[in-house]
Amino acid sequence: GEPYWARFGHNAILVDAGDGREPTLYNYGFFDFDEPGFLLNFLRGRMHYRLVALPMSRDLAYYREEGRGVTLQWLDVEADAAGRLARFLAWNALPENAVYEYDYFLDNCSTRVRDALDEALDGALARQLSGRSQGLTYRMESLRLGGGLPWMGLGMHLGLSDYADRPLSRWDEAFVPMRLRDSLREVRTPAGTPLVVAEEVLLPHRIAAPPVEPPRWWPRFAFAGLVLAVGVLALAPRRPRSLAGLAFGFWLLCGLAGLGLAALWGLSEHRSAWGNENLLLVSPLCLLLLPGALARLRGRAPGAMFLPTLRLVAALAGVAVFVSFLPFRPQDNLDWIVLLLPVHLALLKAFGAAAQPTAGKH
Repeated sequence: GEPYWARFGHNAILVDAGDGREPTLYNYGFFDFDEPGFLLNFLRGRMHYRLVALPMSRDLAYYREEGRGVTLQWLDVEADAAGRLARFLAWNALPENAVYEYDYFLDNCSTRVRDALDEALDGALARQLSGRSQGLTYRMESLRLGGGLPWMGLGMHLGLSDYADRPLSRWDEAFVPMRLRDSLREVRTPAGTPLVVAEEVLLPHRIAAPPVEPPRWWPRFAFAGLVLAVGVLALAPRRPRSLAGLAFGFWLLCGLAGLGLAALWGLSEHRSAWGNENLLLVSPLCLLLLPGALARLRGRAPGAMFLPTLRLVAALAGVAVFVSFLPFRPQDNLDWIVLLLPVHLALLKAFGAAAQPTAGKH
């Protein structure tokens, strides 16, 4: 879908009792913006989603209005197993059982569908999908599906740690509904027959399809980092106050971003943000440079700790390059390195040169 919360797609389990009544869609994707403390819980990584059972026509009306396509897969599930699954879903949809703790990657609308089907199939999905991989990662899938909204794609890219860069099995990548759909097409029943016996398009897809590959940002980031660095060095001797204003904005953004990353690590349950190496590039220490930038903006010399702090900030950004080569820290943050490291180094050179005493004649 087009809203940010719909970018990853959706799935549900349809139960048709065959008794002439309208089939029921069991939908694990409901949340409530008006829930007390929703924003705080979101920031802390404690989101509450719930399973809702809806008549098929009512649920499809929403997707038809949004222009989202819907494909139905009929699955070959033994009658006893199908009955157990239907009873479990009906029980799970009861108000006292419906709410669960949502996790973007590990426990979402799609993994709940996957797990319920796997239980009904006596673990057949896990056995056939866990040992296989396409080399995808959580980051690749997140940027592929969320990168169409720049604020969303860039925010996820900056906020995800190395947790998001490990290769996923086909079982893991089923956190994306479309990946689960594709994998079900390859699963076999215990009898060796295809699990998916038929597919039909219930609604055509009328909005732009998601991209096949994640965005390739590093060339543009590298160019932007180089241009900014050259601009800093060009401004230093000619427009020192303009440079100070630019530096103030840059350090403010880096410092606030660093505080956000530190909060995600230390104060939230967003495990995919823990241990983020981007903290070396957007350090909260940048906020300590703001008084020095303001002093330069007013034509005064910064305090004694300004240059040591600036050197430390630039050194930490350099450490990010070293850490990126460590085999046990495979975080994909090349984009941020090529964008931010040149700027940090250029600011160090510019302000360091300005602090050097000028030689004169006696």
